[in-house]
Amino acid sequence: MFRKLGFFAILLALALPAWPESAKISAGTISGYVRDRSGAPQMGAVVEILGAAQKAFTDDHGFYSISSLIPGIYSLKVSAPAFLPTLREKIGVRSGARLMVNVTLTNLFEAIQLVTVPPQADQDDWKWTLRAISNRPILRILPDGTTAIVENGNDLKGNVTLLAGAPGEGFGSPSDMSAAFSVERSLASTGTVRLNGDVGYGFDGAPNPAAVLRTTYTSHYSDVFEPSLSISALRLNSPDLGTIPGASLQALSVTSSDRMVLGNFFEMTVGSELQSIQFLGRVRAFKPFGSADLHISPNTVVEYQYASSVPDSRLEGRAAASENLDSSSSDPAAAGPRMSIVDFTPDVERAHHQEVSLSQRIGKNNLQVAFFSDSIADPVLTGVGDLTAESGDVLPDIYSGTFSYQGNDFSSRGMRLVLQRKLLSDLTATLDYAYGNALDLTRPGVELQDARDFIRSERRQAVAAKFSGTIPKSKTHWVTSYRYAGGRTLTPVDLFNTSAGATDPYLSLFVRQPIPSSILAGHMEVLVDIRNLLAQGYIPVMGSDGRTVYLVQSSARSIRGGLAFNF
Repeated sequence: MFRKLGFFAILLALALPAWPESAKISAGTISGYVRDRSGAPQMGAVVEILGAAQKAFTDDHGFYSISSLIPGIYSLKVSAPAFLPTLREKIGVRSGARLMVNVTLTNLFEAIQLVTVPPQADQDDWKWTLRAISNRPILRILPDGTTAIVENGNDLKGNVTLLAGAPGEGFGSPSDMSAAFSVERSLASTGTVRLNGDVGYGFDGAPNPAAVLRTTYTSHYSDVFEPSLSISALRLNSPDLGTIPGASLQALSVTSSDRMVLGNFFEMTVGSELQSIQFLGRVRAFKPFGSADLHISPNTVVEYQYASSVPDSRLEGRAAASENLDSSSSDPAAAGPRMSIVDFTPDVERAHHQEVSLSQRIGKNNLQVAFFSDSIADPVLTGVGDLTAESGDVLPDIYSGTFSYQGNDFSSRGMRLVLQRKLLSDLTATLDYAYGNALDLTRPGVELQDARDFIRSERRQAVAAKFSGTIPKSKTHWVTSYRYAGGRTLTPVDLFNTSAGATDPYLSLFVRQPIPSSILAGHMEVLVDIRNLLAQGYIPVMGSDGRTVYLVQSSARSIRGGLAFNF
């Protein structure tokens, strides 16, 4: 017995010296390639490990390697002549680990892009993955077992938009000529600051241009919490400089929101906007909003939405751009309040919208069924005709020959069905059916000042078809749609529709055509947006001067276009 114990004791004594040797901490290594956006390797770039005070230079292949790093969290900074410095933070190095961090450098001309509209969101994106996932670094396991962290290096992004032509949406719509810009900058690795603006011009009688500015700061915490704070300032020209001098609309709004993501199955957003409006007096508006997405499976999403303002009615290109910015509230044009007047008394449109939807992907088909409940007070209707504000019941738009008119309060309960199918790799078809309430003018031809007495909430159906695609050789991106609702409807049947089936009333067309250029470093693009091409849905009423004007659903016929230079 004692001999066996002595034998085990000897073996234990011989093994003890080997334990500390195997438990030693091994140094880690960070290596990778530094390239520009075209993929060309950058030789001589300085790569610094800030947490370890180590530095290396890239070779002629753009490769660098820094070893002898003890386990810990490091920050990596890359600098090169003619490029913006790039910082990568929170790089975790474990004992003996070999990490590959590839960095793409961006110069100033590439960072600030001149485009007609921001890049469009994928038409087939039905939120099958949480948006927060797309913001995380892409992890990839290389064949030798090392981990590669792929980064895009775009710490500074920007765009400029030049458009001509008024959209015809009544008072508050953009100018007939406008220049919009957006600049976004990453702060370290946990924050993003964005500056948006839209300045209109082209009206000689306006003493000050219509403009809107918005600055937004968003923080990211462990891909779970994403608080955001925005401050917006807006100014619109007077609806009638001669009748109501100095009656320019000025608004200041503060928007706060918080997005929470739990794994890959749940996402929730809550927030509110507080507006202070100066227009023929002072008006305040408080607008809460929120949503909750539950991903039952990779192809099934259940969503609840609450909103207290009608979504901004954009052309197809602008709508896709807003979605790509992660929320419509990020669009500075969405900061404008929807205003109307009755007896020179201003009112802000107030709304409450609740919606529950189920979205399902089956092969090449996307299906959605939604049930909604809406309540709108002091709704803003759109009219066509040259009117002044002297009657105290209309707000004319000085750019497009349209005006805003206040309708009667109404509520709606209805449903929506959407079917989207990928017909070809570059062709997508979408069908949308909605059933609910809409404001309807039961007696056309009455005087405009008496029209409210004949505006009723009626049950209506609406059907829409939309086709979108890209022509391969010319790279022409196009979207065409047609939406029809029966009766003399003055508002859309599904007023808060933001699904893939959302379209403008009647026939609309959007085209974006790249133009090759050997002179410029980038390329040019031509943009054309057409709404209500056939001028349908015009309901006649009599103006105060005896001339015929029209009430329309959402917007009048309009054509907008622009020329862009992409760098």
